[in-house]
Amino acid sequence: MSPLLRRSDKNKKPSERLVTLVGKPGCHLCDDAREVIAEVCGEAGTPWEEKDITEDEELYRLYWEQIPVVLVDGEQHTFWRVDPVRLRRALGA
Repeated sequence: MSPLLRRSDKNKKPSERLVTLVGKPGCHLCDDAREVIAEVCGEAGTPWEEKDITEDEELYRLYWEQIPVVLVDGEQHTFWRVDPVRLRRALGA
């Protein structure tokens, strides 16, 4: 079973999930990802946040070569490009 669809997550409503965009300023792929996340999370009622990889050593170490990275409830969902259909599915929307 995918870590994004653990049993405890299956029962969560989209509004109980959290999407995190890990990116950096001036990143055009991050801009594209932000648009998709804002749209999907807005439709689903899912809160989302953005973290700057240049301000967090741990995120930098983990994800520098993959940005933008999208996390759902702290687990890596995707990187580089965000598929809105796949994100909706992960959120249960």
